[in-house]
Amino acid sequence: MNLLETLRTGWASIVSHRLRSGLTMLGILIGIAAVILTAGLGLGSQQQVGAQISALGSNLLIVSPGSTTSTAGIRGGFGSASTLTTADAAALASKVAAPDIGAVAGVKTTSLSLTNGSTNWTTSVVGTSESWLTVRSRTLAGGRFITAADNADQAPVAVIGSSTATQLYGSTDAVGQTFTANGIEFTVVGVLATAGSDSTTNLDDQAIVPISTEANRLVGGTSKNSVSTIYIQAASAGQLSAADQEATSLLLQLHNISASSSADFTISSQEALLSTATSVSKTLTVLLTGIAALSLLVGGIGVMNIMLVSVSERTREIGLRKALGAPPGAIRRQFLVEATILGLAGGLLGAALGIAGAKVLPHFISTVLVVSPLAVGGSIAIAVAIGVIFGVYPAARAARLAPIDALRSE
Repeated sequence: MNLLETLRTGWASIVSHRLRSGLTMLGILIGIAAVILTAGLGLGSQQQVGAQISALGSNLLIVSPGSTTSTAGIRGGFGSASTLTTADAAALASKVAAPDIGAVAGVKTTSLSLTNGSTNWTTSVVGTSESWLTVRSRTLAGGRFITAADNADQAPVAVIGSSTATQLYGSTDAVGQTFTANGIEFTVVGVLATAGSDSTTNLDDQAIVPISTEANRLVGGTSKNSVSTIYIQAASAGQLSAADQEATSLLLQLHNISASSSADFTISSQEALLSTATSVSKTLTVLLTGIAALSLLVGGIGVMNIMLVSVSERTREIGLRKALGAPPGAIRRQFLVEATILGLAGGLLGAALGIAGAKVLPHFISTVLVVSPLAVGGSIAIAVAIGVIFGVYPAARAARLAPIDALRSE
């Protein structure tokens, strides 16, 4: 029997037991779909995180208060302390002390309720300087950004995000409109272009005000000169490392700290953030894919079980073929082909289900699924391999049957 006849016979055997064959393929089908969806979630998550980190700006260093230790502890109220000040941001902007730093923007963020007539909207109010627009790589949809003169005068002006503008003014042009925050009337002088969101913040729902206005007229108190984050933009991509060293050295000097290991601040680069986020995402993807792969193992066991049943049911057929001169290799090939067809069919159907799921799921969950051709092709290959591997034992058992014993079987 040549290969074509073997394939035809194997397919006829599978079709004659449609329900049993369908149930056998079900485990492989579910496993392949789960692997494709899990890998798609991992790739989609990595792309989203990469885009969000890139949206922070270019050639960017982020200075946060406090620091971590080598034993995973934290020092100086990491992320929440008031160890960074507007004076630090001003010193970092000095071209003499830090020639490789292109621009600096200290940021002081608080949450306030903005009122326009009877409309209230609570959002993040970001106090910063005129460099913020450049450092964060943002653009304006209309109006102007805050200026050095606004900061010098503690002017009650604001630039708002597109979502904030919609919430406060509907479809009316927000530029020139006013809102009240903490009893102070602000004039909207500009609207930011739409930017989406990063990992924690809706970038279109915020109000940018002069940092002097926020510190002295909105917040006040003893910590009014502190900032929550300092964004540093290196003069160029090639000067990022030098800018990091200059910022570290200057801040240690300003804070009277002799050893960098005792620093009360942390400087992170986009590459470090991206590397950390990618590493976490890959670990989760491998873990979830491993769990999904267990379904493939169960599917493979199902294939072997059904093939063993098939060998038992067709013992007399095997004995007759051997009595007519069929060699053990032909019998073995026959059952291997049937197992392979089951694996291939399960793989193709599972891939179709996975691709369809990747199209539908983003409508129900707020994430992106990226179907990789490598994941689809690899999953189908794995399904075929499972059919072959779990079909070897039943095929070998059929090939070893003695013709006389097989013909005598009931």
